[in-house]
Amino acid sequence: MLEIEELTTTYGPVRAVDRVSISVEPGAITAVLGANGAGKSTLLRTISGLVRARSGRIMMSGTDITRMPAELTVRRGLALVPEGGGVITELTVAENLRLGALWRGDRADRARALREVCELFPPLASRLARPASTLSGGERQMLAIGRALMSRPRLLLLDEPSLGLAPMITARIMQVLRDLRASTGLTVLLVEQNARSALSIADTGMVLALGQVVMAAPAGTLLTDETLRHAYLGF
Repeated sequence: MLEIEELTTTYGPVRAVDRVSISVEPGAITAVLGANGAGKSTLLRTISGLVRARSGRIMMSGTDITRMPAELTVRRGLALVPEGGGVITELTVAENLRLGALWRGDRADRARALREVCELFPPLASRLARPASTLSGGERQMLAIGRALMSRPRLLLLDEPSLGLAPMITARIMQVLRDLRASTGLTVLLVEQNARSALSIADTGMVLALGQVVMAAPAGTLLTDETLRHAYLGF
């Protein structure tokens, strides 16, 4: 689904992503872990086309998307939920959700997608007509994920979905990701500082430090190897 080769992204003289190579299989959940400033968010923004790579290559389902604008990567089946969600608070919940499928021409499918999101996140179903500004932090994160799902992505990029949320809400979001993978074959690249939560649903994990991959292993290995956990994951 996703093949990244020697990807480098810079901000001036700073290499935020430094020669990163990863491979993500279709239907897999891959956790990207690391401390603040490790390059995790820049990696997702580069994959999605919001930030231009300095060098390297990004392949999605055999297509080179390295220089593809963000609006075209969405049409290729990629969706990004940025850190903080990016909900438009002046719009209603329903309007935010419809934005995610605005480019899709099939109105009937857009309506189905809206029903499916409401089934995944029941708190949104009773708040469709309310401004997004009235939602709690957890509900806004559900809305951001739901909006991304409205585009019917094959590859979902999530940047810190548990940030600032109560453990119960975080567990609910992680369960939704697990269920989506099982029911639709959705591929997920999940950036998280909550390593334990991310690895609990992931197939594989990789650790970034100073823009470089310092460890990549099955999620179970990262969870159970005490030396790795203390050195890179903080628990």
